[in-house]
Amino acid sequence: MEPSYLTCHQTGELKDRIERLRGILQECALCPRRCGVNRLKGEKGVCRAGHDLMVSSVSPHFGEEPPLVGFYGSGTIFLTHCNLRCLFCQNDDISHGGAGSPMSPEELARAMIGLQRQGCHNINFVTPTHYAPQIVEALPEAIRLGLHIPLVWNCGGYESMEVLKLLDGIVDIYMPDLKFGDEEPGIKYCSVPDYPSIAFKAVKEMHRQVGDLQMDDQGIALRGLLIRHLVMPGDIAGTRRVARFIAEELSLHAYINIMDQYRPCHRASQFPEINRGITLQEYQSAVHTAKEMGLYRGF
Repeated sequence: MEPSYLTCHQTGELKDRIERLRGILQECALCPRRCGVNRLKGEKGVCRAGHDLMVSSVSPHFGEEPPLVGFYGSGTIFLTHCNLRCLFCQNDDISHGGAGSPMSPEELARAMIGLQRQGCHNINFVTPTHYAPQIVEALPEAIRLGLHIPLVWNCGGYESMEVLKLLDGIVDIYMPDLKFGDEEPGIKYCSVPDYPSIAFKAVKEMHRQVGDLQMDDQGIALRGLLIRHLVMPGDIAGTRRVARFIAEELSLHAYINIMDQYRPCHRASQFPEINRGITLQEYQSAVHTAKEMGLYRGF
């Protein structure tokens, strides 16, 4: 299965997408916060990203889901800053602290090729939402150098429909978080008033574009949707509503990773209700809920 961005490039559509995405930077609306700052002039909104792409690290990663890791790892490119900025973030030095260095489109293209040469099965952009134009701008050079493995959009789920539609035919594998099933946690921990409604619509669009996760005969992901849901203390994440949405509005064949690694990080200690890890019973309950809804892939 050939990555979709190659066709987009061959038809000339990729050039148009680059121009349209860069245009959004002038009054930034790359995510639903719609800060309206002119990032082409270096102005910064909530995510704290300016004009230049900032990268924290580039390396094969073996801690992702098995369909991404395969035998030789997922080629992760950790991008600096974040449009959600969760108060319990486990990568707060990157998302809040801004750890990273600027990278030009040509440098990003060479980084992708370097990961491919190491045998990585995909290029995995971690927290890419606020850098969508810069990422897509690097693709023509990467393609010229021989890039031919799937692109993974590893995001927080709080995505702009306009931007997602501009990524249609470019991204092969969407890997969004579905963080919360209810509005209150999004307001309290991410300062967004509408997380579930935005994320559910965004994930439906992702599924429309790429469908359920498809793998080769060795179990390596080629295309499709892979959802992450982090179990939180006291069911703050609202697992039942998330699982119901997936089962009833997406597909019973959806691949969902119900994650058990929550731990209080960054400013979580300021909120007693999330200032602890989860219990085995809480995790088992979340998995049971997903199975009860008819979901069976992932976990």
